[in-house]
Amino acid sequence: MYKYEKKNLAKSTVEIFLTLPKADIEKQYIKSFDKLAAELTAPGFRPGKAPKNIAEKQIGKEAVYQELIKSLLPEIYSDLVKKEGLKPIVNPKIELLKAKEGEDWEIKITVAEKPVIDLTNYREIIKKVKAEQKKEDIWVPGKSEKKPEKNEENKQKLLNELLSGLLKGLKIEIPELIVEEELNSRLARLLDDIQKIGLTVDAYFKSKGTTLDETKKRYSTEIEDTYKIEFILSEIADKEGIKVEQADLDKLFNNISDEKEKNQAKQNAYFYASILRKQKALDLILGL
Repeated sequence: MYKYEKKNLAKSTVEIFLTLPKADIEKQYIKSFDKLAAELTAPGFRPGKAPKNIAEKQIGKEAVYQELIKSLLPEIYSDLVKKEGLKPIVNPKIELLKAKEGEDWEIKITVAEKPVIDLTNYREIIKKVKAEQKKEDIWVPGKSEKKPEKNEENKQKLLNELLSGLLKGLKIEIPELIVEEELNSRLARLLDDIQKIGLTVDAYFKSKGTTLDETKKRYSTEIEDTYKIEFILSEIADKEGIKVEQADLDKLFNNISDEKEKNQAKQNAYFYASILRKQKALDLILGL
């Protein structure tokens, strides 16, 4: 049976240090080998019927350990989530600190949970931001203007100010695991784009008058702010009991004329429901 220690860190992050006994690893190794051997097609033998010595040569230890990790760690992680009542919002970061053959394994699992947000004064923040805006620039639901485009422009301007005010006024810390994951994804896309245009990394950043470190810092700030807004809106929706009804979804789907696109949208109803819920939260903020 595995042993573990849990540490609660800042920014809604949990670290779990896990020790897997070598006896358990050896048992799982046999199971993993048997699974791969049953799927093996070796020359001169029917699928899954190769002798053990031949199967061992064909499969190799590395493949067996990869299968072991793939099958065992998700099972243990799921068990830990239940035992500790964790509420992860992204996949965990799993690091093998020590994984030598014939010895206990030591593993570190980093878990990012939903940030805690205190919305006690969020309505006051919104009222203060609106009070600071010039009267003629404030968009009010139901207010008519001669120029619809100006009305929309004022609405967006106010919304930006309100979200900026909430970002400054509410305390929320995004787990580094989320930022790290998104940052790596963005940088990978950027480096791919740089290669496509035939520039070196140094030449690209020089042409932009910036550096890789500055770009990382800017990306990280953008990612944090984006997630902060997402979590704030989600928390407001929870606090205010905002729900998306089936009628809301039906209205959205009925506006899609292409049947293929409509069916695809219906299959992703949860995604569209989350978008509608966020929009309802934004409408509520604007209407306060």
